[in-house]
Amino acid sequence: MKKRRKTAPAQSRGGRSLHTYRNDPAPKVSVVIPVYNERRSLAAVIREAYRVHPSVEVIAVVNGSTDGSRRIVEKMGPRMIAFDTALGHDVGRAVGARAARGDIVLFTDGDIVIPAAKLSAFVKAVENGADVAMNTYIGPVKRDSVHRVILAKHALTAMLDRPDLAGTSLTTIPHALSRRAISEIGAEALAVPPKALALALRKRLNVKAAVYAAVGAKNPRRRKSAGRDPVGDLILGDHLEALHAWIEAAAFSEGAAEPLRTETGKEGADEAADD
Repeated sequence: MKKRRKTAPAQSRGGRSLHTYRNDPAPKVSVVIPVYNERRSLAAVIREAYRVHPSVEVIAVVNGSTDGSRRIVEKMGPRMIAFDTALGHDVGRAVGARAARGDIVLFTDGDIVIPAAKLSAFVKAVENGADVAMNTYIGPVKRDSVHRVILAKHALTAMLDRPDLAGTSLTTIPHALSRRAISEIGAEALAVPPKALALALRKRLNVKAAVYAAVGAKNPRRRKSAGRDPVGDLILGDHLEALHAWIEAAAFSEGAAEPLRTETGKEGADEAADD
């Protein structure tokens, strides 16, 4: 029996020929897809991305992939930004946002297939006035023991004086940002999603928990190493960085010429956090 090839540039996982799309040269919407070894789902993700809006460009940030994902992108037509090193999805979104040309930038992931109709709802939320349109999915909360990442998200929105956001977060895809939002907070801020949210609120952008997309069941579980959860640790650290950015921005907005300092001259961000 003939061995089946693991990767085929002209075919999807199911053996179907891959359709080639074209990016709009002057897109209204940019769809950014970070990609890391996601050959199994990537073709379907790209197909849905091209159906989001009549005027669309799709940008795939392929980082560290070794499974043939890059060949799928090359065949199907998205603009590809490739790196040999695995950067992480958050950094991939920041890279894609910097390259995006659309008035609205929609972010999704290469490992979760979300129907175009659902993705389009985030675009419409921005068209209707939101600068940041987030997924209202927050994970399982009606239980005795809630995951620490979910608790961190709720704590952050409460401390940012937006309890109405109820733990919604830019760590959850899909989400969409206006061109104004990316210009105001800086594309690089998206590498730390909770920080990007804090900056958006500090700059009084129109931030909304806009659309529900149930991505929890579709999200591949991350393996823990020796009982540790490095991804959870990273996300908690990102939330602390977000609070630091919020406190620092508050100090400047109150007229300080430089970050708060203690009597000894040390920057007093921790002191400000205790107030």
